[in-house]
Amino acid sequence: MGKLTGKVAFVTGAAMGNGEGIARALAREGAQVILADMSDKVFETAKNIESQGYKAFGVLMNVTKKEEVQAVAEKMLQQFGKIDILVNNAGISKSCKFLEVTDELRDLHFDVNIKGVWNCTQAILPNMIQQNYGKIINVSSVTGNVVVDPNMTAYATTKAAVHGFTKALAMEVASRNITVNSIMPGYILTPLVQRHPQAHLDAMASGIPMGRLGKIEEIGNLAAYLASDESSYITGTSIIIDGGSTLPETMVLGRE
Repeated sequence: MGKLTGKVAFVTGAAMGNGEGIARALAREGAQVILADMSDKVFETAKNIESQGYKAFGVLMNVTKKEEVQAVAEKMLQQFGKIDILVNNAGISKSCKFLEVTDELRDLHFDVNIKGVWNCTQAILPNMIQQNYGKIINVSSVTGNVVVDPNMTAYATTKAAVHGFTKALAMEVASRNITVNSIMPGYILTPLVQRHPQAHLDAMASGIPMGRLGKIEEIGNLAAYLASDESSYITGTSIIIDGGSTLPETMVLGRE
């Protein structure tokens, strides 16, 4: 029996990448997992998880559309009776020089990375308050909170906002037996990252003390811990998972 047996989890951006890794880990630990995504691939991912003997259910949803999010949340609550775990994973990242960022590109980042988290949390939190139990996990990033690369202003701004949102909401709902934490990934080998040339991937790995990129399964394992009662005294916390990539003060000093 897994540490999430009997729990119902809702994971956004779950069709692939970190979201898929999180959904798989939660399902493996016994949770009934609802995978939400804009892509039809979410059904394939859910079916694949089910084929391994776990509980998964795919649903189409755009996190930027508040009414749609509310309707999906209500339908899932009717179907499964409750939602114990919410993982706000859906997000986008498009690099662009600050002075070339259009209002549309800026708003797209804000709509998905900030308003998406806001919309999903407002839709599901009332059920958690009613049952006096809940686990909310927001996927942020080391970008914006700890480090940043050029041309990442829109993305960095939104991920830093998720950090603040996490702490503020954690304070607000602490007395209701609801924890709110965030995961701050570094370089993770998602399908999008895998599209880069191998030389680029090798260069990225060379700047990481552990010498490799992270796996989506490792993000999933951390999410499963935060979603379980093993983390019952942790709230308002952002956990870095980056293989040590944010540790070096410089990229050259101290190397042999």
